[in-house]
Amino acid sequence: MINRRSFIKILGAGAAAPLVPLDLTQAARGKHTNIILIMSDDTGYETFGCYGSEQYKTPRIDELAETGLRFNHCYSQPLCCPSRVKIMTGKSNVRNYVYWDVLDPEEKTFGHMMKDAGYATCVAGKWQLYGEGTFAPELAGKGTLPLDAGFDEHCLWRVKEGGERYWQPQFRVNGKMTSFDDEDAFGPKICTDFICDFIEKNRDKPFFAYYPMMLTHVPFVTTPESRETSGPKICTDFIFHPAMRWLDEAFIPEQQKFEDMVTYMDTLVGQIVDKLEDLGVRENTLILFTGDNGSPGGSKGGAVSELNGVSIEGGKGKTTDAGTRVALVANMPGTVPAGEVTDDIVDFSDVMPTMAAMTGAALPRGDILDGVSFAPQLRGKQGTPRDWIYSYNDAIPGLEPDAVIFARDQRWKLYNDGRLYDIPNDTLEENPITEGGEKPRAKLQAVLDSMPSEGKKIYRRERNLLLRLYGYGSV
Repeated sequence: MINRRSFIKILGAGAAAPLVPLDLTQAARGKHTNIILIMSDDTGYETFGCYGSEQYKTPRIDELAETGLRFNHCYSQPLCCPSRVKIMTGKSNVRNYVYWDVLDPEEKTFGHMMKDAGYATCVAGKWQLYGEGTFAPELAGKGTLPLDAGFDEHCLWRVKEGGERYWQPQFRVNGKMTSFDDEDAFGPKICTDFICDFIEKNRDKPFFAYYPMMLTHVPFVTTPESRETSGPKICTDFIFHPAMRWLDEAFIPEQQKFEDMVTYMDTLVGQIVDKLEDLGVRENTLILFTGDNGSPGGSKGGAVSELNGVSIEGGKGKTTDAGTRVALVANMPGTVPAGEVTDDIVDFSDVMPTMAAMTGAALPRGDILDGVSFAPQLRGKQGTPRDWIYSYNDAIPGLEPDAVIFARDQRWKLYNDGRLYDIPNDTLEENPITEGGEKPRAKLQAVLDSMPSEGKKIYRRERNLLLRLYGYGSV
């Protein structure tokens, strides 16, 4: 057991991993570009003020958008693990997604790429890529550990073990399972402190920090900011004592807790921005903020949002915009144009090549990558934005007989079963186009035909077991 104060003290004494020489392209520029990639968990685009919300309070992210570049059309996968595999490798899930909770250990990630370019690397937050929570027990431990994914340091929930993620959590910290027993220990704050300490230790070196946040995933809980302000007035200081937090949680409506979690997530983003400012490395650090999928919905507890007079129910797990359209904000003073908004389409596979282009890092050799760099847009140029995205969805192989696949552009969306939707006029995808639409159908069908005919089936035996369990035939 360790308390939070001791943990911070230990962090200060840690040494960064030795660095290899910088990539020559980057060194020639005379000044390196640091990267901070922050990805919130289960927060759709509709929960941010900079996307028009008046319901949620996100002043720090809104400020990044106001002084940076905001993308209107960024698309993730509809669930967390597939999104993580995609953003980390620059590949469509059809090429490398093998199973829930598993990142194929043969894959090269942006952690490897940045480490090879001479960067100190760090990941904190939610891992869920080693097989700890897989639905096929035989796959436990068949995924990838953070050190093997190119990260020098880590502070992560769900690596080899489960445990609590919020109050009094259990994390794996640089290979050691650590319990935080302070009554006021809040997991997301611990991870943010870890990121900030990493930045401080490496301020004079090139660094890359990846922060796949735990907020705002269920269970909905009170936060350090909300637990004394969101409860009913009849509550006393005794009720809000940490030992009585269960009573606090019971009084506050789930929707209110979700909104408070969004606000606290925003606060933690602001803490990282402030650390960069304090250390004088803000202007040579690119901040990318996004989300892994839509907001939570359904029977396990969902969120309902109002955006521009329209009610949006959390769509996590769905392939509609409510499940796949996410925020993307880029900020780097003096480099990224300030206060601009773009309708250019961005896919999660685009992040890795963009990082390479912004830093001079070399993309993995010999791999087929699906990403298209949006680095020119980050430098205020037109670039060559993509005209479509392709999405392969087979999150838990075996629970459905076939993968759900679609191709889309800004307006049209075509599924592999032939359904075509005019998204701006049918956001919930309730009325497939049955007449007309020949031109977009032909365009997007060509995209579908250009990709592999099936996904990567490394664990064919385990997939077949689940297929039979749920009444389907083998593949």
